[in-house]
Amino acid sequence: MATVLITGASSGIGKAFAELFAKQNYRIILASRSESKLSHLATELQRKHGVQTLTIPVDLAQRDSAQWLYDQLQGQSVDVLINNAGVGSYGFLHQMDVRSEQEMLQLNVQSLSQLLMLFLPEMVRRGSGRILNVGSTTSFYACPLSANYSASKAFVLSLTEAVANELQGTGVTITALCPGATGTEFFRKAKMDEQKVSDPKALMSPDKVAQIGYTALMQGKVFVVPGMQNWILTQAPRLFPRKFVTRITRSVLEQKL
Repeated sequence: MATVLITGASSGIGKAFAELFAKQNYRIILASRSESKLSHLATELQRKHGVQTLTIPVDLAQRDSAQWLYDQLQGQSVDVLINNAGVGSYGFLHQMDVRSEQEMLQLNVQSLSQLLMLFLPEMVRRGSGRILNVGSTTSFYACPLSANYSASKAFVLSLTEAVANELQGTGVTITALCPGATGTEFFRKAKMDEQKVSDPKALMSPDKVAQIGYTALMQGKVFVVPGMQNWILTQAPRLFPRKFVTRITRSVLEQKL
């Protein structure tokens, strides 16, 4: 039985991925900060799909948490890694809380990269495995008022593309899923729920995002951008001066509902 490890699994895109893999009879390892949400999701997956589940409460925004998570799974084979855990932030960088921003970077960059480095060697040794890193449309352009966040997601895409090249011929694939605005808890947690970008009418459902990501992962694509409008946005830096694109991204985030 194949095993998938999903971080940030308790809600949103991570939860949707758990449902998709459960339908394919994977053994599901759920990792997230919320122990109660993880337990509830595990119970639901077992009831609906009869799959084996394991829950590991962990805060990947803390230093050494990725190593701790890996250590809990020693002796267990992970066939698919879904690096989904991540958060955002909103505001001028010089006004942001330094500790909160550093925890965001630990989660979005350091823990994601460390989990990749920890689980990848065994996948390469056995000649099989799949990894999905969740980026963003902001992986493709700078985003004022979310400067650290957009930079962290640019890291995710760059890392994924580089490692995908390194993995050619190994039997292991890596994919970056780069969604646009999605109907999750992201905007509320980032204090952006009153911005126009978080308008519920414009949000893609996490189920649809996860399905597109799952398909791309299974096809071995290097990256995928869900939705034609989102894909067009990611092409803006190729079509217009970067300074102009940065002004536009700032104006979008400044608009309120």
